[in-house]
Amino acid sequence: MVVGMGPPPTAKNGPTPAIDRIAVPQRSDPCLDSRRSGMLSRPPPGHRMQFDQLDRREFLTLLGGVAAAWPLAVRAQQANRMRRIGVFMPGLADDPEGQARNAAFLQRLGELGWIVGRNLRIDYRWGGGDLEHYHVIAAELIALSPDVILALGYSIVSALQKATRSVPIVFASVTDPVGGGLVASLARPGGNTTGFVTSEFGFAGKWLELLKEIAPRVTRVAVLRDSAVASQIALFGSMQSVAPSLGVELRPIDTRDPSEMERAVAAFASEPNGGLIASTGAGLMLHRELIVALAARHRLPAVYAYRSHVISGGLISYASDQVDHFRRAAGYVDRILKGEKPADLPVQAPTKYELVINPKTAKALGLEVPPMLLARADEVIE
Repeated sequence: MVVGMGPPPTAKNGPTPAIDRIAVPQRSDPCLDSRRSGMLSRPPPGHRMQFDQLDRREFLTLLGGVAAAWPLAVRAQQANRMRRIGVFMPGLADDPEGQARNAAFLQRLGELGWIVGRNLRIDYRWGGGDLEHYHVIAAELIALSPDVILALGYSIVSALQKATRSVPIVFASVTDPVGGGLVASLARPGGNTTGFVTSEFGFAGKWLELLKEIAPRVTRVAVLRDSAVASQIALFGSMQSVAPSLGVELRPIDTRDPSEMERAVAAFASEPNGGLIASTGAGLMLHRELIVALAARHRLPAVYAYRSHVISGGLISYASDQVDHFRRAAGYVDRILKGEKPADLPVQAPTKYELVINPKTAKALGLEVPPMLLARADEVIE
């Protein structure tokens, strides 16, 4: 029987003959005198035990004893080995909103025992709103062999799924993962992807209601959206279903080309009683400053899907708490790192919504914020 362990070490007095089989041990070997008792004795000084003097049963017994004595500390070290997470965000690395979300994610991971540099490594990728480049970034991230990937937005998750069907993916914010084909169902996602939805489609109608509440004269509303994302079409349809009851006419404007978006908003604002709704999506986040500036320049009351727009000078926002999404996503990442599968983790709905109002912007637009609306605000930007 061939032994697949390579040749034995060379003895001091010359090379040991190559071994191609295990020989029956000789009784005269002093190292094996006590084998009848089931124990291997310590060899006398100067004696070198030859591997061919161990029979197969004794060799396996010896290996079993070594495995049983494996230090517990080493086993624990293996259990807490360095794990690797990929994070793929649509914006820019210096975006304050992205940094706030990432900070919440890291804080919750730390509370769960995952510390960067100790037992965790994180590889970040920022899309910069360049959807055409998402597939390249996704492939680069998968090539790093992460244990799990945290992703933000439909377009990024879609690009990652095309790159892998095995690496677990947790999305922190997607509007319609079922309709977009990212998961089989909310309760049973299946595959390698799960996460947290931004809102339900009926939520989009709330934006129109808020716009009419703060600017009752509005009868025409431009809806900024990314037409390439299927969920944006569904959100627009949801707004259309309530627009007639509010006496509002909608006009979609695509955000993929900033110059074209700027021209379209200017043309829309040339007629009176206009308002604006900035929906969700990478383009809306990336061009935040431009969108807020356009609303101010053309004196358009606007409702936004992100708090960051109001921080930048926008009028009002209403949406689920994005920072909370990332905090909760850390919990799913933790469970996956501990052995659970994305297919078994249901997609979860938002638990926290926030209404943010900027009274200074309202005053600049000649609007008076209704006291009841101001009282409902979770945050007032002074």
